[in-house]
Amino acid sequence: MTKVNKKQETRKRIINAASQGFRSKGYAGIGVDGIAKEAGVTSGAFYAHLGSKDGAFEAALTAGLDEVIVAVPEFQLQNSQDWIKAFSEYYLGQDHRDNLSCGCAMTTLSPEVVRTKPEFHAIYEEKMLTIVKLMAKGFEGSSHEECISRAWVVLGILIGGLTMARAVNSVETANQVANSITKAAISAAGKIK
Repeated sequence: MTKVNKKQETRKRIINAASQGFRSKGYAGIGVDGIAKEAGVTSGAFYAHLGSKDGAFEAALTAGLDEVIVAVPEFQLQNSQDWIKAFSEYYLGQDHRDNLSCGCAMTTLSPEVVRTKPEFHAIYEEKMLTIVKLMAKGFEGSSHEECISRAWVVLGILIGGLTMARAVNSVETANQVANSITKAAISAAGKIK
């Protein structure tokens, strides 16, 4: 492995550890030392790669939302007119519900962004607008604006639904929430291309 490849791999491990830490523990729940330990590096290496805890959060936020940007077209391609059903069932499925540290950044990091500085709000908005546009391409509607609006509604339903399904005590109630929210997301999506 070359020095450049090793450096890239180390950075990737640090961002992955930061992403999992912020998703599972929140911004206030994990520090630089905890992220460095999870990545298997020193705090000095952490600072050399990301500069600060804010740098780690920015990288984790960007990487997490980029995962969704990649996933939406894949769901559309692989599931055709059933893509929103497949996406919703995955999103609210027990495996995804139970895996907080690797779960969707839209759900876990949105509340964290609310409490951060404006620069993170701008990154979040840019990425979410991209996600909404990708989703809207998979909807049929009388106008582009209608499809964009429906994409925001579907995202709101799914993000809120996943939060509720994770917050309840029993698997039975979580499944009831997930099934209800999946139906609501499909309904809100309307006609699919």
